[in-house]
Amino acid sequence: MLIALLVVVGLSLLILGHEAGHFFAAKMFGLKIDEFGFGFPPRIAAWRRGETEYSLNWLPFGGFVRIAGERGEFEMVNPDSADGGGAGREAAGAAGSRLLSAQPAWKKSAIMLAGVFMNFLLGWLLLSLTLMSGAPRALVIASVAPHSPAAAAGLVPGDVIRGYAAPQDFISYVDAHRGTQISITIDRGGKTAETAVVPRVHPPAGQGAIGIGLAEAGTAREGFFAALRGGFIDACAISWITIIAFGHLIAQLFSRGTLPAGVVGPVGIFGVAEETGRIGLVYLLQLIGVISLNLMVVNLIPFPALDGGRFVMAIIEKIKGSAIPYKVEAWINGAGFALLLALMALLTIRDVRGLL
Repeated sequence: MLIALLVVVGLSLLILGHEAGHFFAAKMFGLKIDEFGFGFPPRIAAWRRGETEYSLNWLPFGGFVRIAGERGEFEMVNPDSADGGGAGREAAGAAGSRLLSAQPAWKKSAIMLAGVFMNFLLGWLLLSLTLMSGAPRALVIASVAPHSPAAAAGLVPGDVIRGYAAPQDFISYVDAHRGTQISITIDRGGKTAETAVVPRVHPPAGQGAIGIGLAEAGTAREGFFAALRGGFIDACAISWITIIAFGHLIAQLFSRGTLPAGVVGPVGIFGVAEETGRIGLVYLLQLIGVISLNLMVVNLIPFPALDGGRFVMAIIEKIKGSAIPYKVEAWINGAGFALLLALMALLTIRDVRGLL
């Protein structure tokens, strides 16, 4: 339950940080921001500071920012003034210049991409923080072969094997006792248990004596600047791997009509987080950093309703020399959003089936 709560808080902060990127970029360019919301409606309370309304909402899954002119509207300022209308027209012009819809393509692009920049920054900082904190070395079961001695003994991915930090030490111990019952001490969900297993004398090709895949976990604590450098390198590497993986996902979805194994949706994330949390909270922090980088990559995709799609629209406006009609833009974004919801639904259905 604690892990699930930490995941909800972590994901909410990632989304809130993404929206804060749009907020601060718009503020930097002097645009009018109507509302910055913490969470999603229904609303709990709201307060106004300057021209921006800040709201606190019941659904704590991130936040949102409403920039004036984002939906194509143009604010009208009363032109009737004491000087016969001149001051009113100047005021109207000043107000119109602060709308998102009135900005040049490069400003729109900067505001759209500020959210993904914040996701990269958060991912980098979280990965760096895990390197600064360090983590105890551990030997983790990464996979369990079906119908193997490990499966029969009830071992599952995510179990931490006690007493061994290097895979070869454990493998040597198992190989030395083939055909003989041995006892393995594991940590699972914060509890320690003893498991009896008999290593096979002649295991199938591609499997070990007990049928598990092993992974080393844990890192030495690094200094501040070394951790920042290592975190940046890791963030860039993870971002590139995510780009490749998402490309494979799209290719398989359109060529075969199926989703690759290992890709999870909102429900599956909690399962991955639970397994990660068994090892230690520092690994959960690392997972949230990886998720932030995944959000960055996904939002950069030039697809309607995503920041990448809105960036492409800004480029198209620059090339054609005029704004895309709001109704056309709204229709494109609506269709893209519907497709994204469909993909999310497919992932969620598969996640739920995996739990049954």
